[in-house]
Amino acid sequence: MRQWARWLSTATLTLALVQAGSGVAAQPTGAPVTPTPTTLTVAAFPAIDEIVRSALPAWKQLHPEVEVKIVSRELNDHHTAMTTALSTAKGLPDVMALEIGYLGRFAQGTGLEDLSRPPYELGRERARFVGYAFDQATTPAGAVLAVPTDIGPGTLLYRADLLARAGLQEADLTRSWDGYVAAGVRIKATTGAYLMAHARDMKDILIRTGLQPGEGLYFDKDSRPLVTSARFVRAFELARAVRRQHLDAKVTAWSSDWTEGFKRGGIATQMSGAWLAGHLNTWLAPGTRGKWRAAQLPEGAFAAYGGTFFAMARHGDAARKPMAYAFIRFMTMNRAQQLAAFKSQDAFPALVDAQQDAFYDQPLPFLGGQSARRDWRDAASHIRAFPVHKQDAFAREVIDTELDKVLDRDKDIATALADAQRLLLQRARR
Repeated sequence: MRQWARWLSTATLTLALVQAGSGVAAQPTGAPVTPTPTTLTVAAFPAIDEIVRSALPAWKQLHPEVEVKIVSRELNDHHTAMTTALSTAKGLPDVMALEIGYLGRFAQGTGLEDLSRPPYELGRERARFVGYAFDQATTPAGAVLAVPTDIGPGTLLYRADLLARAGLQEADLTRSWDGYVAAGVRIKATTGAYLMAHARDMKDILIRTGLQPGEGLYFDKDSRPLVTSARFVRAFELARAVRRQHLDAKVTAWSSDWTEGFKRGGIATQMSGAWLAGHLNTWLAPGTRGKWRAAQLPEGAFAAYGGTFFAMARHGDAARKPMAYAFIRFMTMNRAQQLAAFKSQDAFPALVDAQQDAFYDQPLPFLGGQSARRDWRDAASHIRAFPVHKQDAFAREVIDTELDKVLDRDKDIATALADAQRLLLQRARR
């Protein structure tokens, strides 16, 4: 029996969790009890740290005896620190934020608390969350290792002014992937702007389309690599077409050249999570307000770009776990809190109940008055999760390396993917 079970019976603890998470005070059954002061440590990264900080006044109204200490690091440093803490069981926070790109790595180990088990029984709450986000935190064995808090439904952001100058309509971009590339040729010829930042962006979305049930991004359920499949061939072919026709600016995301490309109208489109529209508006390219529009991804594709989860370490302090889980519930299952995070930080809610609000109908001036949040909500309902594999991060590095050889050295696509397949076979079962 776990250590924390010595503190409270399962029934009492379950009731405490529900009441703490919902803000309902437990009714006294005897003499008044003075709450014991508690300090929870929450490890996060930008802008999740700001979301947590903004939530603290409302949290303190419910739990005045509980202090929350926020430990914030940059994204990569945060996840490196969490990896170290989980592997050594030292310096563990009570609550940790995890980005989806890292969640798969943690899911392969045993460091995270299985929230599907009593007293948490998070599986009962599945219907409250966007399906694919909940599935991303669920292992093949049924363990639920984290609670989704925000998601990144994919969207195609494009410069309406550049399309107009090229004599194009939105449908010319979205009807098909081949049409998207053809539109890029016309945009470049008439405006001088590049279709996209980097040809790798084309590969990144296309390998996420057409997955069969049970297939992961790079591996099947038996750890066999899938990188010679038709979706990888097409992804490489279209990325090569973009590069050969000089349609990409050859700049990487978050670089200064990438930002300048948006500011100066040198990049006509960007496939990303819906959150990018907010970043463009507030700090990346606010001077382009009103010139952008949002559309669904070409050829009826739906994909997720990013997403955040809250988790607890299995070897975290047992005495604080009930309150730590109550805090996670407050951040993820409280409609008002989810909407506040969306409005302040463009953190699209993973909580379904928080996706029904007049806020979604409001026009976005940055997008020329579009009510784009409704389209992003629709996209989220179509996205499907795919299984993660412990070698996914390594597989991405291998595929990116081989694509660079195709783009920069004109390596044959079939040969490049066969070489990647061979290397992944060697690593798949390690």
